[in-house]
Amino acid sequence: MKVNAPTLAPILRSDAQGRILARVLIDPEKSHSLSDLVDSTDTSMPTVLREVLRAEEAGILITEKIGPIRQVCARVDHPLYDAVRRIILATYGPPTVVAEEFANLEGAEAVLLIGSWAARYLGEAGRSPNDIDVLVIGDADRDLADGAAARAEERIGMPVQATVRALSQWKTERGSFIQEVKSRPLVVILVNDEQEFGQELRELEARGSRSP
Repeated sequence: MKVNAPTLAPILRSDAQGRILARVLIDPEKSHSLSDLVDSTDTSMPTVLREVLRAEEAGILITEKIGPIRQVCARVDHPLYDAVRRIILATYGPPTVVAEEFANLEGAEAVLLIGSWAARYLGEAGRSPNDIDVLVIGDADRDLADGAAARAEERIGMPVQATVRALSQWKTERGSFIQEVKSRPLVVILVNDEQEFGQELRELEARGSRSP
């Protein structure tokens, strides 16, 4: 089966490769089981195993079998580690980094990635994004949202812009901005309500995904 070339980082073989590397390289001190990588990247076990072994052969990752579990971590002493990590963080790292930095933002009902980065991440062709747009839905403090964006920007290495809109604005589609967001690809990072509101967001995300 032909695999679509990744639109975020054409130098990589696939989106799966990028997401797996991002999961491991974001926190170089943490190790991951193969099952964790399958769950966190929404990828099959054969794909995870294949990409991990390839990265290990290239010297980017290290695996160690502890009992029945194979653990995966970054090889930080590799001469290209810093360069590879910067590329992966700026392309496939934003979902994890944004989730971590916005996780405790009081009043946020949902956090989305929107704009050109979300479009490329979901497979829409186009120019490489120059920044990362985050939409916070809810009654979050704008200064705190900007602070979370600044922390994410420092880690990712690309400009991160945060926009806050009330849940009522989202539901009534008040303003052209909300209408534009709903009509374009978006990536759901965090959502408090997994019922009707959460389902709506997941459906919008799925609609914007590129079919394999």
